[in-house]
Amino acid sequence: MLAWGFGTGWFARPLFALAQYGYEKTIPPAFAPKTTIVLMGGGTSRSDAGLVPKRAAMPRIDAAAQVYRECRAKGASCRVIVSGGDPQDHGQAEADNYAPYVLARGVPSADLTRENKSLNTYENAQNVADILGNAHDGALIVITSAYHMRRSVRAFEAFGYEPQPYVSDVRRSRLTLIPRFKSFENSELALHELVGLARFHVYRWLHLY
Repeated sequence: MLAWGFGTGWFARPLFALAQYGYEKTIPPAFAPKTTIVLMGGGTSRSDAGLVPKRAAMPRIDAAAQVYRECRAKGASCRVIVSGGDPQDHGQAEADNYAPYVLARGVPSADLTRENKSLNTYENAQNVADILGNAHDGALIVITSAYHMRRSVRAFEAFGYEPQPYVSDVRRSRLTLIPRFKSFENSELALHELVGLARFHVYRWLHLY
Protein backbone atom coordinates (compact mmCIF):
# COMPACT_ATOMS: atom_id res chain seq x y z
CA MET A 1 0.00 0.00 0.00
CA LEU A 2 2.89 2.36 0.75
CA ALA A 3 4.49 1.71 -2.63
CA TRP A 4 1.12 2.09 -4.33
CA GLY A 5 0.58 5.44 -2.59
CA PHE A 6 3.97 6.74 -3.71
CA GLY A 7 3.52 5.44 -7.25
CA THR A 8 0.05 6.80 -7.87
CA GLY A 9 0.54 10.35 -6.62
CA TRP A 10 -1.59 10.07 -3.50
CA PHE A 11 1.45 10.84 -1.35
CA ALA A 12 3.25 13.10 -3.82
CA ARG A 13 0.36 15.56 -4.07
CA PRO A 14 0.14 16.43 -0.34
CA LEU A 15 3.94 16.36 -0.02
CA PHE A 16 4.28 18.86 -2.86
CA ALA A 17 1.49 20.97 -1.38
CA LEU A 18 3.48 21.15 1.85
CA ALA A 19 6.83 21.78 0.15
CA GLN A 20 5.42 24.50 -2.15
CA TYR A 21 3.11 26.12 0.41
CA GLY A 22 3.21 29.90 0.05
CA TYR A 23 4.99 29.76 -3.31
CA GLU A 24 2.23 28.47 -5.57
CA LYS A 25 2.33 31.53 -7.81
CA THR A 26 4.86 33.90 -9.32
CA ILE A 27 4.95 37.40 -7.85
CA PRO A 28 6.39 40.19 -10.04
CA PRO A 29 9.68 41.42 -8.55
CA ALA A 30 10.42 44.91 -7.30
CA PHE A 31 13.59 46.16 -8.96
CA ALA A 32 16.10 48.47 -7.30
CA PRO A 33 18.74 50.69 -8.94
CA LYS A 34 21.13 47.78 -8.34
CA THR A 35 19.48 44.40 -8.82
CA THR A 36 21.03 40.95 -8.58
CA ILE A 37 19.21 37.97 -10.05
CA VAL A 38 20.31 34.57 -8.75
CA LEU A 39 19.55 31.55 -10.89
CA MET A 40 19.62 28.43 -8.71
CA GLY A 41 20.98 25.26 -10.27
CA GLY A 42 18.70 22.31 -10.88
CA GLY A 43 21.02 19.58 -12.15
CA THR A 44 22.33 18.37 -15.48
CA SER A 45 21.56 15.34 -17.66
CA ARG A 46 23.48 13.37 -20.25
CA SER A 47 22.00 13.27 -23.74
CA ASP A 48 23.04 12.58 -27.33
CA ALA A 49 24.02 16.25 -27.51
CA GLY A 50 26.24 15.90 -24.45
CA LEU A 51 25.68 17.31 -20.98
CA VAL A 52 22.63 19.58 -20.87
CA PRO A 53 20.52 21.23 -18.14
CA LYS A 54 17.88 18.96 -16.69
CA ARG A 55 14.48 19.54 -18.21
CA ALA A 56 13.24 20.84 -14.85
CA ALA A 57 16.00 23.50 -14.90
CA MET A 58 14.91 25.05 -18.19
CA PRO A 59 12.01 27.08 -16.69
CA ARG A 60 14.51 28.59 -14.24
CA ILE A 61 16.82 29.58 -17.10
CA ASP A 62 13.94 31.09 -19.07
CA ALA A 63 12.73 32.97 -15.99
CA ALA A 64 16.19 34.41 -15.27
CA ALA A 65 16.43 35.84 -18.78
CA GLN A 66 12.90 37.22 -18.60
CA VAL A 67 13.49 38.92 -15.24
CA TYR A 68 16.76 40.35 -16.53
CA ARG A 69 15.00 41.89 -19.54
CA GLU A 70 12.30 43.36 -17.28
CA CYS A 71 14.98 44.72 -14.98
CA ARG A 72 16.81 46.42 -17.81
CA ALA A 73 13.56 47.85 -19.14
CA LYS A 74 13.16 49.63 -15.79
CA GLY A 75 16.54 51.29 -16.27
CA ALA A 76 18.17 49.45 -13.39
CA SER A 77 21.71 48.11 -13.18
CA CYS A 78 21.13 44.36 -13.42
CA ARG A 79 23.30 41.27 -13.14
CA VAL A 80 22.62 37.54 -13.21
CA ILE A 81 24.54 35.10 -11.02
CA VAL A 82 24.19 31.49 -12.13
CA SER A 83 24.83 29.39 -9.03
CA GLY A 84 25.64 25.69 -9.05
CA GLY A 85 28.66 23.42 -8.89
CA ASP A 86 28.80 19.77 -9.89
CA PRO A 87 27.04 17.81 -7.12
CA GLN A 88 26.27 14.98 -9.55
CA ASP A 89 29.93 14.53 -10.57
CA HIS A 90 29.07 14.92 -14.24
CA GLY A 91 32.32 16.68 -15.03
CA GLN A 92 30.94 20.20 -15.48
CA ALA A 93 29.42 22.67 -13.04
CA GLU A 94 25.77 23.59 -13.47
CA ALA A 95 26.73 27.27 -13.70
CA ASP A 96 29.10 26.60 -16.60
CA ASN A 97 26.57 24.34 -18.29
CA TYR A 98 23.69 26.82 -17.98
CA ALA A 99 25.66 29.93 -18.95
CA PRO A 100 25.41 29.46 -22.76
CA TYR A 101 21.64 29.07 -22.46
CA VAL A 102 21.37 32.27 -20.42
CA LEU A 103 23.56 34.14 -22.90
CA ALA A 104 21.50 32.83 -25.81
CA ARG A 105 18.40 34.31 -24.18
CA GLY A 106 19.78 37.83 -24.26
CA VAL A 107 21.79 38.29 -21.08
CA PRO A 108 25.13 39.86 -22.05
CA SER A 109 28.32 38.25 -20.78
CA ALA A 110 29.26 41.46 -18.95
CA ASP A 111 26.20 41.04 -16.72
CA LEU A 112 26.62 37.31 -16.14
CA THR A 113 28.58 35.82 -13.22
CA ARG A 114 29.17 32.11 -12.70
CA GLU A 115 29.27 30.69 -9.20
CA ASN A 116 30.41 27.16 -9.98
CA LYS A 117 31.61 25.73 -6.66
CA SER A 118 28.49 25.14 -4.55
CA LEU A 119 27.23 21.61 -3.96
CA ASN A 120 23.99 22.35 -2.09
CA THR A 121 21.49 25.13 -1.45
CA TYR A 122 23.28 26.50 1.59
CA GLU A 123 26.53 26.74 -0.35
CA ASN A 124 24.64 28.48 -3.19
CA ALA A 125 23.73 31.25 -0.76
CA GLN A 126 27.13 31.26 0.94
CA ASN A 127 29.08 31.58 -2.30
CA VAL A 128 26.76 34.20 -3.75
CA ALA A 129 27.17 36.17 -0.52
CA ASP A 130 30.95 35.99 -1.00
CA ILE A 131 30.51 37.45 -4.50
CA LEU A 132 28.20 40.24 -3.32
CA GLY A 133 30.11 41.03 -0.15
CA ASN A 134 28.40 43.47 2.19
CA ALA A 135 26.25 45.01 -0.54
CA HIS A 136 22.76 44.85 0.93
CA ASP A 137 21.42 48.09 -0.57
CA GLY A 138 20.04 46.56 -3.79
CA ALA A 139 17.41 44.01 -4.69
CA LEU A 140 18.23 40.31 -4.58
CA ILE A 141 15.89 38.13 -6.63
CA VAL A 142 16.16 34.36 -6.25
CA ILE A 143 14.82 32.25 -9.11
CA THR A 144 14.01 28.59 -8.59
CA SER A 145 11.14 26.10 -8.63
CA ALA A 146 8.34 26.41 -6.10
CA TYR A 147 9.28 23.20 -4.28
CA HIS A 148 12.85 24.49 -3.79
CA MET A 149 12.00 28.09 -2.94
CA ARG A 150 11.45 27.92 0.82
CA ARG A 151 14.85 26.32 1.43
CA SER A 152 16.53 28.79 -0.95
CA VAL A 153 14.99 31.82 0.75
CA ARG A 154 15.95 30.56 4.21
CA ALA A 155 19.52 30.00 3.06
CA PHE A 156 19.92 33.57 1.80
CA GLU A 157 18.26 34.95 4.91
CA ALA A 158 20.93 33.16 6.94
CA PHE A 159 23.47 35.51 5.35
CA GLY A 160 21.52 38.67 6.13
CA TYR A 161 19.74 39.13 2.80
CA GLU A 162 16.07 39.76 2.15
CA PRO A 163 15.60 37.79 -1.07
CA GLN A 164 12.62 38.25 -3.33
CA PRO A 165 11.35 34.83 -4.44
CA TYR A 166 10.56 34.48 -8.13
CA VAL A 167 8.89 31.14 -8.81
CA SER A 168 9.88 29.76 -12.20
CA ASP A 169 7.52 26.78 -12.11
CA VAL A 170 5.15 24.86 -9.84
CA ARG A 171 5.29 21.06 -9.80
CA ARG A 172 2.01 19.18 -10.06
CA SER A 173 1.42 15.50 -9.36
CA ARG A 174 -1.35 13.69 -11.19
CA LEU A 175 -3.44 11.10 -9.34
CA THR A 176 -3.70 7.69 -11.01
CA LEU A 177 -4.81 4.20 -10.09
CA ILE A 178 -1.81 2.49 -11.70
CA PRO A 179 1.65 3.37 -10.32
CA ARG A 180 3.94 5.24 -12.68
CA PHE A 181 7.57 6.27 -12.53
CA LYS A 182 6.81 10.01 -12.57
CA SER A 183 4.82 9.74 -9.35
CA PHE A 184 7.68 7.91 -7.62
CA GLU A 185 10.01 10.64 -8.85
CA ASN A 186 7.70 13.39 -7.58
CA SER A 187 7.37 11.70 -4.18
CA GLU A 188 11.14 11.40 -3.83
CA LEU A 189 11.67 15.03 -4.89
CA ALA A 190 9.11 16.40 -2.42
CA LEU A 191 10.52 14.28 0.42
CA HIS A 192 14.04 15.42 -0.45
CA GLU A 193 13.01 19.07 -0.14
CA LEU A 194 11.12 18.60 3.11
CA VAL A 195 13.98 16.65 4.68
CA GLY A 196 16.46 19.23 3.39
CA LEU A 197 14.43 22.06 4.93
CA ALA A 198 14.20 20.23 8.27
CA ARG A 199 17.95 19.57 8.22
CA PHE A 200 18.62 23.23 7.48
CA HIS A 201 16.69 24.32 10.57
CA VAL A 202 18.38 21.68 12.74
CA TYR A 203 21.80 22.81 11.53
CA ARG A 204 20.89 26.42 12.24
CA TRP A 205 19.76 25.46 15.73
CA LEU A 206 23.07 23.65 16.28
CA HIS A 207 24.95 26.69 14.88
CA LEU A 208 26.47 24.54 12.13
CA TYR A 209 25.03 26.97 9.58
